[in-house]
Amino acid sequence: MSDFMLWLHANYIRPQLDAVPPEDYSAHFDLVKNELPPFAWEELDKCLEFTAIHAFALGFRTGKGLAWHIPAGSPEAPSSEPRAARLTPR
Repeated sequence: MSDFMLWLHANYIRPQLDAVPPEDYSAHFDLVKNELPPFAWEELDKCLEFTAIHAFALGFRTGKGLAWHIPAGSPEAPSSEPRAARLTPR
């Protein structure tokens, strides 16, 4: 994994995840932490880091969640007409 992705996780992804309230999942996180011996917590954190980085990268590659940030009328805005229709002369 690149140094940039590790930096991105430490400085952007992880703070975002920590800011989200766990709500119904807090019991599950506590259960896992209580079942693991303390020396394995670092390994769990590395697994969560790996998963979060790849989930972020997948979302970035597929553009999920970005459509509402793109101004309407711009070429990148989602459209109901097929892409091929934009390439044909009018």
